[in-house]
Amino acid sequence: MNISVVIPLLNEQESLTELHDWIAKVMQSNRFSYEIIFIDDGSSDNSWQIISKLSTKDNNVKGIRFLKNFGKSQALHAGFKKAQGSVVITMDADLQDNPDEIPELYSMIINDGFDLVSGWKKKRYDSVIAKNLPSKLFNWAARKTSGVKLNDFNCGLKAYNLDVVKNIDVNGEMHRYIPVLSKNAGFGNIGEKIVKHQARKYGETKFGMNRFVHGFLDLITIWFLSRFAKSPMHLFGALGFIMFAIGFGFSFYLGIDKLFLNRSGRLITQRPEFYIALATMVIGTQFFVAGFLGELILRNKSDKKRYLVKNELNL
Repeated sequence: MNISVVIPLLNEQESLTELHDWIAKVMQSNRFSYEIIFIDDGSSDNSWQIISKLSTKDNNVKGIRFLKNFGKSQALHAGFKKAQGSVVITMDADLQDNPDEIPELYSMIINDGFDLVSGWKKKRYDSVIAKNLPSKLFNWAARKTSGVKLNDFNCGLKAYNLDVVKNIDVNGEMHRYIPVLSKNAGFGNIGEKIVKHQARKYGETKFGMNRFVHGFLDLITIWFLSRFAKSPMHLFGALGFIMFAIGFGFSFYLGIDKLFLNRSGRLITQRPEFYIALATMVIGTQFFVAGFLGELILRNKSDKKRYLVKNELNL
């Protein structure tokens, strides 16, 4: 099979038939073998009924229905697990992603050898204040933090080599950072393509401003996991050392001052420097304990996906 199109959705009943017909037209005109996997993330409208009808008349259509709304990352994970195509395309169900981009995305994976190609909605038809400006700020922070030089992490239109989606774990709300997860797993040949963005035709967006808050919090998480997941003591030990150094410095100053410079002055316990030294040394100890616990947990984890093997010979 050439292509698997994975489409997570929530309450998009108006657009599903039109989206299916558009994708099918593109696939047939390019003579691709394909499957379309719709993941209904707990819709309360007739989305699942429409998916069922589409699958009845088109054997290329497959569907997964969640018991409730679990989120886009979980929907993508379910779709990736079932995908069989050599190239996996993800797109949103609201018709803002253009299926006509699929052939070139497919070519960039198969012919140009990219592991992942991310769409870039350079010209957007969204609200400038509600979406465009926060998105630009978010993408700038993501580039600086992750080292992945993409202009649009949030674009739902992406293409993947099948090996990528089978070897990354998309959980929580990490769908925004699949390129970073790909890079961390060893699939670092990441490209970008300017894609057409279209105004929403039906309904309203399912994402509010809170997604950017969650996005920045997830960015901190992915930064930590990228840098210190294999050795948490490198972070916590460094922080613990800094706090201990501050505490030791204040303690040393208090000792010298009391023994040699100001013997008749206030008691050490009456001076603010004493409490600064005490607090920083306690915090430093806590950082060291956190680092040790992290290392113990890491050492006792299963060997599952600790590394990925590209080739084997005579084994």
